[in-house]
Amino acid sequence: MPPALYAEIRAELEARIRRGELGVGDRVPTEAELRRQYGVSRATAQRALQELAAAGLVVRHRKRGSFVAPGARQLNLFRMVDPAGPEMPGPHVVHDVRVIPAEDACVPLPGVAPDAPVTQMRRVKLTPEDVPVALELSAVPFAVAPRLATERLEDLAVHDFLARHGIAVARSRLYVEPEILRPADAALLAAEPGLPVLRFRRMSWLASGALAEAMWHVLAPGQAEFFIEQTLSAGEREGDGR
Repeated sequence: MPPALYAEIRAELEARIRRGELGVGDRVPTEAELRRQYGVSRATAQRALQELAAAGLVVRHRKRGSFVAPGARQLNLFRMVDPAGPEMPGPHVVHDVRVIPAEDACVPLPGVAPDAPVTQMRRVKLTPEDVPVALELSAVPFAVAPRLATERLEDLAVHDFLARHGIAVARSRLYVEPEILRPADAALLAAEPGLPVLRFRRMSWLASGALAEAMWHVLAPGQAEFFIEQTLSAGEREGDGR
């Protein structure tokens, strides 16, 4: 199943921002322009711009439009908790995928029996220019998604796969753990070992309480900075602009 149209539009605009085609302060296409260019509904165009704003890539102003944010390389930690949140554009390089006992997985799997099979995959996320940007490891109980390893993993987002197969994720929790970049991880990210990095570890559960996925990822040093933002007043809210 192809990705939603709003996600395709958002990914294309995000790629232009990260490549520098749209610089800080530049106006991004309006809803009306996106509707004409892509032949989509107003709701679809609006959702694409809302996703960019939620990711901290653009700021939206009522009646003025949307503009590339000064922190276009910032990532909203609230959005990182959401397994359906925006993905960075670009493919993956799959370094390893295998079905193993849960006790051998490289990420904690609470509630999963030690001998239960899980599908574990290790991938490197690339930018559209093929620059390593993140190292990812994901473990999914085999009982939840027995066909996962047969998919085209270079382009796969695990929670998109689950949604396509009617497997609804109900809850997600994110842990942020500082560490020193390990030599093996640094080699995959084309970075210097020993640099300080953050490891983002996320667990997601089904409505039944069963674990859907446990994963972690480490961003290459210098790729982004992170923020948490909360609206405290009744003034203009992010995403209100047209």
